[in-house]
Formats: sequence, C-alpha cells, structure tokens
Amino acid sequence: MKRNTLSGLVAAGLVGALMVPGVNAAGDPEAGRTKFYTCEGCHGVAGYTNVYPTYHVPSIGGQHADYVVSALKAYRSGQRKHGSMIGNAATMSDRDIEDIAAYVSRFRSINVNLPVSGNAAVGQGKAESCGGCHGEDGNTTDPNFPRLAGQHESYLIKALQDYKSGARKNPIMNGIAEGLSDEDIKNISAYYASQKKGLTVVED
Repeated sequence: MKRNTLSGLVAAGLVGALMVPGVNAAGDPEAGRTKFYTCEGCHGVAGYTNVYPTYHVPSIGGQHADYVVSALKAYRSGQRKHGSMIGNAATMSDRDIEDIAAYVSRFRSINVNLPVSGNAAVGQGKAESCGGCHGEDGNTTDPNFPRLAGQHESYLIKALQDYKSGARKNPIMNGIAEGLSDEDIKNISAYYASQKKGLTVVED
C-alpha cells in the first residue's frame, strides 16, 4: 500500500513527530536510518495494521533503544513469535539491530490523539501497578522497560491478552496480566494510548 494513502488514516491523530537527541545504545542512528528500509513498510506507515489477527502495528518511534535491541534479538532467536518479525530479524547482525534501535529512538511525538474504545479514566486507576516499570503516564525513563504512552490501543490489548494467555512470555507481565479482566485490559490500553508526548510512527 502507498504511504500517502495510509497516512491520511491518522492525519488528525499523530501530530508533530520530531527527531530529538536520545539514547543511541551502541548504534549509529545514521546507519540505522538506511537499514530501517526493511522495517518501514509496516513501522513507517501511519495507521498500518496487522492482517490477522487485526491490530495496529506498534509505534516504535521514541522507544528506548535498549528495549528495541532486546525485542529484535528476541525475535531473531524465536523467543518472541511473529512471522514477519522473525523473518526480518533473522538476517540482522547485532550491529544492524543496534543501528536501527539508535535511529528509531530519536523520534518522539509532540502530541498524540489516538481514538480509543476503552475508558481511559478508569484505566488510569487500573494502571497504577504498572507505573513502577512503565512510568506513571507510560513515559518511563528506564531503558529496560518500554514506553507505552501513545501506543495504539489495539496493540496494547493484543499484548496484554498474549501475556495473560501465556502466548507471550515474561514472568512479571504474565503475573500481572493473569489478574486482569478483559475490561481491565481494554481500559488500561485506552489510558496509555491517550497519553501525550509518547510514541510515534517512524516517518521522515
């Protein structure tokens, strides 16, 4: 699909993406900009969705470089499961991964106004136990944990459902998600998707 067509889907939703100084991990962001071509077909298109099951491809612009590195290495090893992600990461060297991570970490959103279906106000209360790792508003400064602010609601719902079912493995997240109802998951996801100055599409 053409980028111009898809960008219109969220033209009013993601506003003012900036490249800002950020954590470069051990990578070269300029080299990462070139290597990102294998990722931009999904992560460089605003509003792009996974085919099946249908959910928004996660926004990774502004994500901590160290977290992106760990995620890509997990896909490369097969520890994290997603067909196209495993396929893309399989041929990446450690240097490729570090360069791409350094590049995407430089993007941040000035403002985000994503549509949500859950109750963000209720979700804020339910998300209190998440703040220790992800930050009160999902904008954690700890590079060991992912930023959640401005992430697509549908992606967060899918991630939490997978943690709850055990399809996605993380001892902390599996334990937390186990105690969440479907309504809790929806509302928490709405809360983080509604937060400002968060993640954005990677689009120059």
